[in-house]
Amino acid sequence: MRSSAVSLVLLAGLLPPVSGSTFAQDGYPNKPIRLIVPYPPGGPTDIMGRLTSGVLSRRLSESVIVDNRGGAATAIGAEMAARAPSDGYTLLLSSETTFAVTPALKTRLPYHPENDFAPISLLTTQPYVLAVSLALPVNSVSQLVAHAKANPGKLSHGSAGTGTASHLAGEMFWQAAGIKILHVPYKGNGPAIIDLSGGQISMMLGSISSLYPHGAAKKIRLLALAGAKRAAGAPEIPTFAESGMPGFQVSGWNCIVAPRGTPPAIVKRLNAEVVAGFNQPDILEKLRSQSIDSAVGTPGQLAAHIKSEYARYGKLIRAVGLKAD
Repeated sequence: MRSSAVSLVLLAGLLPPVSGSTFAQDGYPNKPIRLIVPYPPGGPTDIMGRLTSGVLSRRLSESVIVDNRGGAATAIGAEMAARAPSDGYTLLLSSETTFAVTPALKTRLPYHPENDFAPISLLTTQPYVLAVSLALPVNSVSQLVAHAKANPGKLSHGSAGTGTASHLAGEMFWQAAGIKILHVPYKGNGPAIIDLSGGQISMMLGSISSLYPHGAAKKIRLLALAGAKRAAGAPEIPTFAESGMPGFQVSGWNCIVAPRGTPPAIVKRLNAEVVAGFNQPDILEKLRSQSIDSAVGTPGQLAAHIKSEYARYGKLIRAVGLKAD
């Protein structure tokens, strides 16, 4: 496959100029692709970015390099991707925070989640899990709530940053439980998990793929899963419904997009490779082992999903009265 791609690149110099669409079909890609992940290394979206990088690198026979640009609830990396050339050599892989939560929470952003990007595909979905520091003397949601009520103002909730999905999930839980918790924002899930493992913060809600390995290693304690049923890869974790909080469900998702104006032929090629790559047995098994579901589909399906999630999170934010700091 690589030799064919190289041959096409060499021939390109001998052929007359072609349109962007034809070039996308016959010569794309012919140089490394930058995959912006608007989080620091170590978190769930970074992990998904590196998995996607490997999938696309193999299928495109060209390097796909992860570029971590964390900060500002993913707005820094998202703006960088939105302003990049629309040539297929800069892509953005992010989460519900970028495309639904932050836009629903903040009235001013340096990017528009629908107007500034060309959807490629939804990638995965996965439930959130509630994790606590080993320093807390609790082993269940009810014990955590009782401990928080007995120690007002003493517990802290870490998140991937103000306005992120993990921030909103925490606020939703604390309000539903009727407790007061200090919010501590980080520049991504990775740094928050490090401090949770070290006991600097009391708890956090985050994706199961990012928190489960630390729970399995006995660095943190996992109390409840915010899914409709127990996870196949972590059947020992009860759901919130089983823990006395029916209806509390939060799932994260990842998707991949290109800057607005990217030629349709390039978007079509990338979509085809992502869908094929994420349907390979080894990739599906890797996802299942982490309780992650493959959710690849068409660009139109991703566009509809973003619109639906933006409306859903807007409703949740208004319900809990959350405002951006």
